[in-house]
Amino acid sequence: MLRRAPLFGGKNRVTFSLPAHEPDGQVSVVGDFNSWEPGRHEMVRRRNGTRSVSIVLPPGEYRFRYLATNGVWLDDETADHVDADGSWVRVEARVLTKNRR
Repeated sequence: MLRRAPLFGGKNRVTFSLPAHEPDGQVSVVGDFNSWEPGRHEMVRRRNGTRSVSIVLPPGEYRFRYLATNGVWLDDETADHVDADGSWVRVEARVLTKNRR
C-alpha cells in the first residue's frame, strides 16, 4: 500500500507498506529513486501488523518493486500503474503553506 504526505518545498513523503509476515524474511523497496540498491530502504515491522518504510521524493514518476529474501520480487497492486517492468508511483508537487496567526 502507498501513502503520500506533502512536505515543504514541493516534495512528498511516500510510505510503502506490506503485511508484516507476507512474504517471509526481509523486504526492501528498490527503484529508480535508489538506483535499485537492495537494503537501502528496508521495511521495518510495525506494531499495527504491517511493515513499512518512508522515502522523501521530489515530483516525478518512479518505477519500483519490493525485493524479499531469496530474490522474491513483488509489485504493489495499489501503485498508480503496474506493468511488466514493475510498479509505478507518481509524485505530484503539492505546496504546503504555514498557517499564520
